[in-house]
Amino acid sequence: MSALALDLEGAEILRPGGGLQRGRVSIADGVIQGERAGRRVDLSGYLILPGIVDLHGDGFERHVAPRRGAMNDPRAGIIATEAELAANGITTAVLAQFHSWEGGLRSPDFAATILRAIHEARPTLATDLIPQLRFETHMLDDFERLPDLLAEFGVQYLVFNDHLPHARLADGRRPARLAGQALKAGRNPERHLALMQALHARRAEVPDALDRLAARLAAQGVRMGSHDDADAATRGQWRRRGVRIAEFPETRDAAEAARAGGDAIVLGAPNVVRGASHEGNVSARDLVAAGLCDALASDYHYPSPRRAALLLADLGLCDLEHAWNLVSAGPARVLGLGDRGSLGPGKRADLLVLDRETRRVAAVMAGGVVTHLSGPVGARFFAGA
Repeated sequence: MSALALDLEGAEILRPGGGLQRGRVSIADGVIQGERAGRRVDLSGYLILPGIVDLHGDGFERHVAPRRGAMNDPRAGIIATEAELAANGITTAVLAQFHSWEGGLRSPDFAATILRAIHEARPTLATDLIPQLRFETHMLDDFERLPDLLAEFGVQYLVFNDHLPHARLADGRRPARLAGQALKAGRNPERHLALMQALHARRAEVPDALDRLAARLAAQGVRMGSHDDADAATRGQWRRRGVRIAEFPETRDAAEAARAGGDAIVLGAPNVVRGASHEGNVSARDLVAAGLCDALASDYHYPSPRRAALLLADLGLCDLEHAWNLVSAGPARVLGLGDRGSLGPGKRADLLVLDRETRRVAAVMAGGVVTHLSGPVGARFFAGA
């Protein structure tokens, strides 16, 4: 992949600390330059914004497994995923893959297949694809081999989940939607229930095992988060293990505890767009307005980060620079990626061009490589080439 040398001129540019300013973005060798660098491209009538850094998304599932048996090479699905990411202005994407007792697309075997596909496809793509494993906390038999699995595929980001319906299992009741979940897992409903009951029965072993596992992963340099913290106490438990990212806290108390402890807070962009959680949890809009958000993630819908950031600014909950930082500089900081997230000299040339009137994504560059180009802006990029 060869990066272009261009001077993008005439657009309104979102600069760090200055908001939208008319000016020039020069790129060469995949990096934003301080001086003119190459051929001029007139982008009058457009906005240039930092490329979106998506901290958590599983929308790629529709590409790697659209229907049973329809995709026998998941690398092709990963390549198709990049096209969708680029069309939505995403230049760095964390692909969140389950490793779960839930089976099917969330099974350990499928997780290994997807991690391998990402590992093999990643060097061939301009969009930076970062694998994340979402690991179920009660899969005690998998704890010992997990660090080796992460090392094999270069996974340096793991999030802990617990999707067991503990209350129902403790009461001896059948979990809701058992038959449908068993069907997705390829299991008989009774076998699926027996598996959940067996995992639930070992719950007393989990805390100490998690302490040991988290210590091993930290020593391995793995960045760790927890998913759906329900309260401040839960967040505190994870922090003591070195798990410093709170993904989608369910309550304001959990988010406030994360902020007080210096932990990063990741919220769902679809929640912002909808104005509420599908599950009845705390509103992401309210948490953003309270300053309890470091990053917005696509979750299950890749158009949502761009839409959410623009909506927050339109609603007056924050200015455009702050709103856009939640999908660019903020998530880059959470990931420790200091080379991206803003349009300053020396940063990776990750940017998107928006039509100022329609706000549609017109062009996207990742590391100075064009990953998306659509509509009239295309003629401007090719003029004089």
